[in-house]
Amino acid sequence: MCLAIPGKLTSITAQLDETFRVGKVSFGGILKDVNLAMVPQANIGDYVLVHVGVAISVIDEAEAHKTFEYIKQIGELDDLGPAHKPQQP
Repeated sequence: MCLAIPGKLTSITAQLDETFRVGKVSFGGILKDVNLAMVPQANIGDYVLVHVGVAISVIDEAEAHKTFEYIKQIGELDDLGPAHKPQQP
């Protein structure tokens, strides 16, 4: 199953213009490069939903935590090894 995972935008690492940006997103301490083209309004510190390396929406912190809990409950994090399991978004 493919899901969007919530994470916190920690930095903008590349920017071609106002729309085409790449940022580092933290998934419980695991940092990944994420394409931000679909969320030009996203700012550092915002929570975003990420699907296959692309941030698809900006969400509030409470929604990010709630979504992360749902993902944990349905066992979608079970495929990750213990060193890769995020503690919180």
